[in-house]
Amino acid sequence: MAMVYQKGTVFLQGTRKKKWYGKFRVYMKDRDGKEVEKTRKVVLGLKSELHKWEAEEKLLEFIRKENGHSSGTPVLPADDNVTFDWFVAERYLPMRRGQWRPATAQKTEFEINKYLVQRFRDTPLRAIGTFEIQMLLNALAQKYSESIVKHAYVNIRSIMRTAQKLSFSPINPSEDTKMPETKAVNRPTMTAEQIMRLIDAIEDPHDLCLISIGLFCATRTSETLGLQWKSYAGDRLIIHSTAYEGRLYAGKVKTDESRNSIPIPEAIRPVIEAWRKVCKDTSPEALMFSTSGRRGKKVPRQPKNFLKWRIHPIAVNLGIPKELVTFQVMRRTLGTDLQQHGTMKDAQRILRHASIRTTANVYMQPIPASVMSAINSRTRAILGDWEPKLAKVQHTTVPNGSKLGGADFASA
Repeated sequence: MAMVYQKGTVFLQGTRKKKWYGKFRVYMKDRDGKEVEKTRKVVLGLKSELHKWEAEEKLLEFIRKENGHSSGTPVLPADDNVTFDWFVAERYLPMRRGQWRPATAQKTEFEINKYLVQRFRDTPLRAIGTFEIQMLLNALAQKYSESIVKHAYVNIRSIMRTAQKLSFSPINPSEDTKMPETKAVNRPTMTAEQIMRLIDAIEDPHDLCLISIGLFCATRTSETLGLQWKSYAGDRLIIHSTAYEGRLYAGKVKTDESRNSIPIPEAIRPVIEAWRKVCKDTSPEALMFSTSGRRGKKVPRQPKNFLKWRIHPIAVNLGIPKELVTFQVMRRTLGTDLQQHGTMKDAQRILRHASIRTTANVYMQPIPASVMSAINSRTRAILGDWEPKLAKVQHTTVPNGSKLGGADFASA
């Protein structure tokens, strides 16, 4: 047993230079959590530099360290067959998957496997120390953006903390690691002129409505594609569900703040109303922006496909880089512009972030009238007296390629 007292064996070995060696038993934890015993041999030092009693004391330190007896509560280190990739695949990910949203799970697992598991594959968990982890992070910082390195930093610390909690490691070697300096991150935004030209060129009421919500309501991608008609309340949107990869997740939102109502700028309300008048299904549970899935079932649109086939061709014709026409850039652009049209607290409320700087949280309180004023001010600054070209359209094509019949947008 790991608690059995042992002194180990000290002996001399070598011909030209004799050295003190130590041999002792090591107790470890295998993959099944069972205790295994192994014999370990270590070099203690030159005979010319150490007395035997000094070598024996040094060996005792090795014994206490290796068998987890440095503290009052012994913890067995993992056996060498408990590798980093095994622990991640068999312990860490199965425990964490239930806590992640689908989009988070897919992205996080990909990043863990690419940036961490590939580096430490087949490496015994007990062999990974603070130095090895810091060198990995430093190497990533030389090649990748701040976002990727920060995710790796958070993930490796979480993995090693879990290993300690599950008693696969007596310590957490990631505790003393530091986030390294990274390359500058390019966070592009759209100009008011680019936004104006883009929405003025979109004539399809479905497409115009979807893009207008992304540009002027600060909804996240998953929220925009998960909107149902019950989410539309005239002057605001209420998030009930989210969508990811063409699947609706009823009742799932990113944070508690995500459930806060989203103000709809006055200039955008007619665009939503025009789409509602021609949309075939506006029942409360129906999706505002759907496409046909298997067997004709209505499913949420996938953002990349929608932008690639419906919006990017228009943007390219206008000379607008398609890299700027993404839902993430739209949301970032709105957040950036709001600095000129309201308070920091207004921006936080519109974007529905969980927190901002302490000063803003302590000394500034959201004012509903100010929130609506800020979002309207920013919208007017871009649109001016613009009106959508809905009156010119007599028929439109919905996302599945079929035409809407009997619709006259002049009445919208």
